[in-house]
Amino acid sequence: MLTKIREKSQGTLAWVILVLICVPFALWGINNYLDAGGEAPVASVGDKDFYQRDVNKAYEQYSQNLQGMGIDEQVLKAQALQKLIKDEVLLQYVHAEGLVTTDNEARDFIKSLPYFQVDGKFSDKQYKTLLSSQKISSGEFVNRIKNALTMEQFQHSIVDSSFATQYDVESYFKIQNQERDVDYITVAIQSLTGQPTAEEISAYYQQHQDLYATPEQVSVEYVELSLDDVAKKVVVNDEKLKAFYEEQKDQYTTPERRKISHILFLINDKVTEKMALDKALKAKQDLAGKDFASLASEVSEDKLTAKKGGDLGLFNLGVMEKAFEEAASSLKLGEVSKPVKSAFGYHLITVTELVPGNVKTFDSVKGDVTKAYQKAQAENAFIEAGEKLTEMSYEHPDNLQTVADGLGIAVKKSALFTKEKGEGVASDEKIRSAAFSEEILQGNNSAPIEQGVDRLVVVRLLEHKSAAKRELNEVSKDVTAVLVKEKTQQLAVQKANEIKNRLASGESISDEAAGNKLEIKTFKGLVRGKNKLPEQLNEAIFKAAKPVGGKPSVFITALPSGEQVVVSLSKVTPGIMSEDDKKQLELAKKNIANAFGQTEFNQVLNSLQAEADVVINKKPQVQ
Repeated sequence: MLTKIREKSQGTLAWVILVLICVPFALWGINNYLDAGGEAPVASVGDKDFYQRDVNKAYEQYSQNLQGMGIDEQVLKAQALQKLIKDEVLLQYVHAEGLVTTDNEARDFIKSLPYFQVDGKFSDKQYKTLLSSQKISSGEFVNRIKNALTMEQFQHSIVDSSFATQYDVESYFKIQNQERDVDYITVAIQSLTGQPTAEEISAYYQQHQDLYATPEQVSVEYVELSLDDVAKKVVVNDEKLKAFYEEQKDQYTTPERRKISHILFLINDKVTEKMALDKALKAKQDLAGKDFASLASEVSEDKLTAKKGGDLGLFNLGVMEKAFEEAASSLKLGEVSKPVKSAFGYHLITVTELVPGNVKTFDSVKGDVTKAYQKAQAENAFIEAGEKLTEMSYEHPDNLQTVADGLGIAVKKSALFTKEKGEGVASDEKIRSAAFSEEILQGNNSAPIEQGVDRLVVVRLLEHKSAAKRELNEVSKDVTAVLVKEKTQQLAVQKANEIKNRLASGESISDEAAGNKLEIKTFKGLVRGKNKLPEQLNEAIFKAAKPVGGKPSVFITALPSGEQVVVSLSKVTPGIMSEDDKKQLELAKKNIANAFGQTEFNQVLNSLQAEADVVINKKPQVQ
């Protein structure tokens, strides 16, 4: 639970960083080649306009972060737009307040990003290549990072100033560790005597005809441009591949694995350089009769590593001083160095594990080199082809064959699909949304639609089938099944309410269970989140009001199956801090303080938005 509090308190900043940093690389695509032209903005914050393509990008990132949570798509679209607005409100505010991030701070942050690292280190070449492929200048990207870090600075100024008292922590654990005693009985779905009448079936059908209509369907023809397909057309020969192999040789090299141990004799105010050297020379002689690890544990003055026989772990260049590294690099397995001087003192060094490095030959990795070369060469060609795809599909809106011929790709066709479901290319919600847009239904080509970062699709209408009403005789069985289900559930609700009313009047739950031939289940000391009850039942139990005047609190909750659970809550015991909780007291204070701070930050942000010049022109869609 404490971990969840910490995670939730970091949500806003994580989104800002994702939008301002990740989106340019994960989502930057063909829409950025298009001018907004006469397109009306979806929303505005002051002088900043947001267009449909901005909402699309934000929605894609936002929906990826919340996949599997069962949130309605329209809700996500609205939330994505709200995030864009809130982030812009915050950005404009911090600029107005004069908050800044220096170029050096931004560059240090950029160097820490994995996008620009090769083998864990910042690569200027990787940095320039990625920015170039996305058509972003270094200055523009640094400015984005500075904006994100400045917004973070403001958020931290609020969140980090918040605090939690001992009372807050104790209150939290009183609720979190609270115990509840309950008895409950489950009323199953009731059996129905008799079937719905013809009049009932007809009435339900008339009221719900939209549920029994054949949905609107379309099929499309489309062209797709993928990075892999472009890569396959890249011409290769051994000369080019060998040159590329030499440039990328590090990718095919397994570095030497060298593990080292040392014995250290310190130089300090009490120990001169000569005294430390003499100790090291004597220890070197003592190694004739002792193994290195045993002697290190006895005489090494690096007390931390001495406990482990002097083990320093894997040897990495650039960590220790030059003399130390040169000695460690030149030793053979099991060989002990002469005394080596460093700023700390004199070391004896040995290699305890040595696995030589290996470079895979060109012939052994030729297939991988070919794919990597083709992909590298294809990235620029893909961008150029994407621009051509955009231009041609716009200039020839009444057909795709011209586009296909110009790019040397095939026109493909889909099966019929609905707005909610499709197969193949139509399994992508963005494709379905575009296919049912007014522009496509009128017979025009779509704008290029991104599918990931390496695939673009243009669609046009092939066939359109309007929604059609199904007659009652076609759906009578379906309507009957719905009515039977509703009636049986209503009977279960009715019976559960009767039992609840009798319990509220003073009847015992054991008598009710016996009288209705139902099983009673009893749980003592239920703790929030630490039981195996169904989620809906658990939530209802811990939301229920406490018993008053010695009378149990009685309530009903429904399970997903339609069963009704009648619960009698007889006792609520405040929680106390366990020994494990006490060990996490400081962490609890920190995380609760963060939660308070995040709440305060959200309130400030809402206040800033209320005062800002925000205009939402139309409901956002995802195309």
